[in-house]
Amino acid sequence: MRLLRLLLLLLASLSQAWAYSYLVIAHTAAKSHFYVGQALAKGLVGAGHEVTMVSPFPQKKPLKNFVDVATLSVIPAMEVNKARIFEIAKIPIVFRLPFMHAMGLNLTRTLLAEPSVQTLLAENRTFDAVLCEIFMNDAHYGFAEHFKAPLIAFSSFGASSWSNPLVGTPSPPSYVPHFLLQFSDHMSFFERAQNLIFTAFEYIYHTFFYLPQQEQIYKEFFPRNKQSFDDMRRNTALVLLNNHISLGFPRPYAPNMIEVGGMHINRKQQPLPQDIEDFIKGAKHGVIYFSMGSNLKSKDLPQEKRQAIIETFGKLKQRVLWKFEEPNLVGKPANVFISDWFPQHDILAHENVILFITHGGLLSTTESIYHGKPIVGIPIFGDQFVNMARAEQLGYGVTVAFDKLTAESFHQAINWVLTDPHYAQQMREMSARFRDQHETPLERAVYWVEHVTRQKGAKYLRSASQNLNFIQYHNLDVFAMILFLDCDWTLKCWAAVALRSSHAD
Repeated sequence: MRLLRLLLLLLASLSQAWAYSYLVIAHTAAKSHFYVGQALAKGLVGAGHEVTMVSPFPQKKPLKNFVDVATLSVIPAMEVNKARIFEIAKIPIVFRLPFMHAMGLNLTRTLLAEPSVQTLLAENRTFDAVLCEIFMNDAHYGFAEHFKAPLIAFSSFGASSWSNPLVGTPSPPSYVPHFLLQFSDHMSFFERAQNLIFTAFEYIYHTFFYLPQQEQIYKEFFPRNKQSFDDMRRNTALVLLNNHISLGFPRPYAPNMIEVGGMHINRKQQPLPQDIEDFIKGAKHGVIYFSMGSNLKSKDLPQEKRQAIIETFGKLKQRVLWKFEEPNLVGKPANVFISDWFPQHDILAHENVILFITHGGLLSTTESIYHGKPIVGIPIFGDQFVNMARAEQLGYGVTVAFDKLTAESFHQAINWVLTDPHYAQQMREMSARFRDQHETPLERAVYWVEHVTRQKGAKYLRSASQNLNFIQYHNLDVFAMILFLDCDWTLKCWAAVALRSSHAD
């Protein structure tokens, strides 16, 4: 009996020795972003570690080894921008960048100024690693050095101009579309030209306007950090992407950029509320699920767009579940069920749901692919355009441009996907491809976080490109030398010819 007690005590002590302490920063008030960070945090807790999570959404029920640092002031700060999404979506992408980055700067400062965060920063403690979301919040990466920990960044979407510089991931604009543009990896000449020009424009805007403002915030809130702002960003140990090769286009990655797309997906289906279950089961021709995500609200749709959607749904023989954020919808057809919340995973898993109408966000498209439901997409902002470009290229979805959405175009898109079996077949193949992984995305994410922690930042993964400036990285100095030597040689040849000509005369 005494021996058994000793063994139990030994096991308990070993589990404590192997457990790490992590700080997770999920700064936005966008639920879709939060779900990614929360899934990772809970996965680490499930692996036996302690997690302190800074976010606007504290847990409703206490969770063992999970500590919330609530940043509630971020919610009203972001609501101002959420309410203007449909309005801002009308602006050309070049003029939309300042609005996006102004929001990012505001959220960055708001979180750092939160009293609960200031209390956390004042604590005399360390973490084994700091995990920080990537979303226009570069100053937040300073948490890592402050707490004497390696920086692990995670993105709620795929590789982007926000995440690539952190680990030196190359992104050739000749075949890697910018994540804010609606191009595939097979671009025409004019698309490549647009992609290059916009990429160059964003680089200039970032370098000379946006990042200097983030640097000011970094210096203000992390005055004791010794690393410069640029060095702090370049010393990121690991980047986790909410993406998977089966969901997007083949492209190069640095060795410390890892795809973990789908780690938020709940793989255990739960029973649906009875009224929703009855509505779905009673649909003889199947059910269409319509949601514009957690940031976009259907109640904020312009009246003409809302009316076009109502008119379209009224003509369908299928039933429709519509995520609508008000209790009453004027003109609601009899075949439509509205609610401000739906259990999306469990609805998409239902065999009688045959189509998902979505805004094209990566979380929603990933869930649709996992459950094998073809999509009709209405992209509004961000990576939604490139996500729907993938859907169209790979043949599992159709895009309806928001500015061209009418009852006729919307009905036509829905009819295409429902009547052409190619879309459902392609989505089944996509689903099989995505599910064919030797581990779950969450298991992979937890492994890499633990690996970087065990290896004290895993510096052996760091690309040498992180030590090069823009000129060195692109060999501009070498090209300049070649050009100089070429010009020098040409001038000498010209001078020799001129000298001979003068002697001949």
